Amino acid sequence: MSLDELRDLLERHVRPDLTTAIDGVRICRIDHAASPVSAMSGTVLAIIAQGGKRLALGDRVYEYGVGQYLVASVDLPVTGQTVDAAPGRPELGFGMALEPAAVAELLLEAGPGDLPRSAGDMRPGIAVSDAPDELIDAVVRLLRLLDQPRDRRTLAPLIKREILWRLMTGEQGEAVRRLGLADGGLGHITRAVRWIRENYTRPFRVEEAARLSGMSVSAFHRNFHTVTAMSPIQFQKHIRLQAARLLLANSPHDVTGVGRRVGYDNPSQFSREYRRLFGAPPSIDARRMRGEAALP
Repeated sequence: MSLDELRDLLERHVRPDLTTAIDGVRICRIDHAASPVSAMSGTVLAIIAQGGKRLALGDRVYEYGVGQYLVASVDLPVTGQTVDAAPGRPELGFGMALEPAAVAELLLEAGPGDLPRSAGDMRPGIAVSDAPDELIDAVVRLLRLLDQPRDRRTLAPLIKREILWRLMTGEQGEAVRRLGLADGGLGHITRAVRWIRENYTRPFRVEEAARLSGMSVSAFHRNFHTVTAMSPIQFQKHIRLQAARLLLANSPHDVTGVGRRVGYDNPSQFSREYRRLFGAPPSIDARRMRGEAALP
């Protein structure tokens, strides 16, 4: 079965840094259930071959397991957790970056009627579905190229295009197709997300982001929450706190300074919101992170 071969390929080719010899393809192996970890999702396809994962985004929780795939069509601040892994039976996952330019190229090449009709309404930025056999088969053929370096340069781009086409014509195709539409509604929200990420340290008014997106304030609020499961202000808060956590890993004794650097004028508010997101005050979480980093 394709899933059995997929598990074998993932086990054999996993690296400590998760990278592979195929650009944009990553392999994940986790040997035990762990504490939730916050990160940016990227625009990705992720498939679970063994184990299970739970992903929290704002007020939504996504769970996916063996034979299921997740698509993130916007780079979002998420909290992920492995929920089904143990020594001898690790979680095994495949990931592939979704490039808007590659989606746009396929959209231009598609003939009339080749793609499903778009519904037109805004969709969440993350979705989970059962992986069809054709998608699993294409992923397996892509990973086989890790054992075939002579063929990899020529064939890997072709199979990645096939995987992208399977996604674009599949259950979550609407979200993937919108990645390639710079002038679509998702493109407007993506621009706002990027702008907030680049300017997270300074106060901003929602009217400012709405104007950048070419929407009224009410439409921007509604569409932003549909895609990200957060209000723009909540989104900014997540970006600030994730940036603070990275800074604290290097400056664990400068909690107040780190809070100011990411845009918090009130140390108490910074500590309170940090604890709410990460489960511990900044100083304790920083020591915990440094302790975990020291482990072999």
